[in-house]
Amino acid sequence: MRKLLLIILDGVPYRNWRRLFGNLEGFVAQGEARVWRMRATLPSTSASCYASIHTGVPPQQHRVWGNEAVYRLEQPDIFSELSKAGRKTGAVTHSFWSELFNRAPFDVVRDIEYDEPEGPITHGRFHTMTGYGNINQMTPSDVDLFATLTRLAEVKGIDYGILHTCTLDSMGHRFFHDCEEMDHACYVMDAMLAPFLHRWRAAGYEVIVTADHGQDERGHHGGTGELQQEFAFYYFGESEMPGPDVVLDQLALAPSILTRMGVPVPDSMKVKPFFTA
Repeated sequence: MRKLLLIILDGVPYRNWRRLFGNLEGFVAQGEARVWRMRATLPSTSASCYASIHTGVPPQQHRVWGNEAVYRLEQPDIFSELSKAGRKTGAVTHSFWSELFNRAPFDVVRDIEYDEPEGPITHGRFHTMTGYGNINQMTPSDVDLFATLTRLAEVKGIDYGILHTCTLDSMGHRFFHDCEEMDHACYVMDAMLAPFLHRWRAAGYEVIVTADHGQDERGHHGGTGELQQEFAFYYFGESEMPGPDVVLDQLALAPSILTRMGVPVPDSMKVKPFFTA
């Protein structure tokens, strides 16, 4: 059975992926990964995109209009369908993901870490960013998050795992993306991620590295346009894929992952998968 990890680096526009992530681009140059452009749903707001990434339906259906409206969703999602099929799932993410796909509201003691064999999230490791603001972004070190996901893969034996980090999104809101601070932040992220990518691939996982949305020149997202909506989609795996000039639809990600993992796609996910079984 296939195993897959989804890595979401929050809030990075397409042009900065292709310009600043030298290790990811090196994997592409060496034929170990392929890259596409992906377009976010609307609104291109974080929680709205999180919900769409995993349910495959737009905000107008799941009703997560923004970061202020986070609750347990009703639609089938990647976690629920994999769990029903007997697969182990893991999440190392912002607490919003636990609220959207496991239970809400988030109880910081009960839900910061859990291991629940019945799922839908089998093994959850979460952070809240409580106190977040423009000066103090309250994000964990990304190497700690990558290591935590690796523990779930190697110790818990998860079949599917998602990692989500807000570091670059938070810094982008503060510094915007065309500056020395963001150039360096992307370099650091890329350098931290690279050895884990090598380790995950050696352990037999296919890996996706992508974003939830982009950011524009003023550090904003939520609306339309290339900078706010479009980001890179790196795929380390063997599935047949559309041509390199095709812009992938974010709503196709959930049915694509289920298809790739050999699990039936629920009727609620209407967009055609871009992965093959």
